[in-house]
Amino acid sequence: MRKIIHNNGFKQNTIIKKCATALAVACSCVLLSGCGENAAQIKVVFTTGFSDKEVFRIEDTVCTLKEAKAYLVNTQEGYEESFGSDIWGHAAGSGTVQDRLKDSVLAKIAQIKAMDILAAENGITLDEKDLKKTEEAADEYYASLTEADIKAMDGITKEEIAAIYRDHALADKLYDYIIRDINPEISDDEARTITVKQILIKTYSLDAGGNRVEFDDSKMAAAKAKADSVYVQLSEGADFDKLIADYNEAEESVISFGKGGVEPAYEEVAFNLGNDEVSKVVKTDDGYVIIKCISTFNREETEANKVKIVEERKREVFGEKYDHFVATMNKQLNERLWNSVTLVDDPNVTTKSLMEVYQKHIK
Repeated sequence: MRKIIHNNGFKQNTIIKKCATALAVACSCVLLSGCGENAAQIKVVFTTGFSDKEVFRIEDTVCTLKEAKAYLVNTQEGYEESFGSDIWGHAAGSGTVQDRLKDSVLAKIAQIKAMDILAAENGITLDEKDLKKTEEAADEYYASLTEADIKAMDGITKEEIAAIYRDHALADKLYDYIIRDINPEISDDEARTITVKQILIKTYSLDAGGNRVEFDDSKMAAAKAKADSVYVQLSEGADFDKLIADYNEAEESVISFGKGGVEPAYEEVAFNLGNDEVSKVVKTDDGYVIIKCISTFNREETEANKVKIVEERKREVFGEKYDHFVATMNKQLNERLWNSVTLVDDPNVTTKSLMEVYQKHIK
């Protein structure tokens, strides 16, 4: 059960914040499927001397405008499906949400290009089976495009779509090669996941731009008093679920997490609760929370967390090798061209399945 907030401005700000956060994460981590947060993104050097259709170079590898727009258009349409089409001009950090999107797309393509260069240095290539899959994927995706879609991607051709898929396939093959011997054993205790219910009283608000504003001392005291009141009601036998409906300000009232999945103050209390045990009021970064333990060991979630931990270990290994490789690479951005690129404003452009088709045929 979630608390319903009847404040359209708040909900709009929350949507904007979620979109900006998603894009910020995309900008700060390896964006190819299978890679992770410890690998550095490519940093580019602003320069001149490009053709009108070259967005950037890494060593002798070039990203074309068509390629960049293919990623940009598909990513834009995917985000608009989730967050709406009016989000792009809103502030996000030092720029706008549109700036964040462009940054994330640029980082994603640069990541793939760098990985393909590393693949070549390791003698990794695509075989006939791989190439056939990329061609089949390009056939399917290109057949789905409308004239408006193709125009939005600067007149991209089917062969250029196939080249994008080949780049991705080679990067994936490199990742699999580097982490091929990484398979750590993860114990139940290390991966243990618990499930709790929570009642959160927030100690911050959001301003018109969706930015977080911490409560002053007076509002902080009022929030603490409200949380204490909720705890008194629980102590007197009130139903936890009823109080969730009345007071909870968290987006989720029931959450499952493992160690390291929440902030330390929350985790310490939650992991020391028994089944059906309720905590006292706990101060967290987001506010005052009361926690009720539903399950001290969630087998299904624990097994899923083991898989997640293994993948994180693999990404760490890959990230170390990748960081070392890209540190000395020559990177150049056509700043004038990239700054001139804007998002598509055409309701007839609807394509968003570039990577969905890739996953279907190749991954």
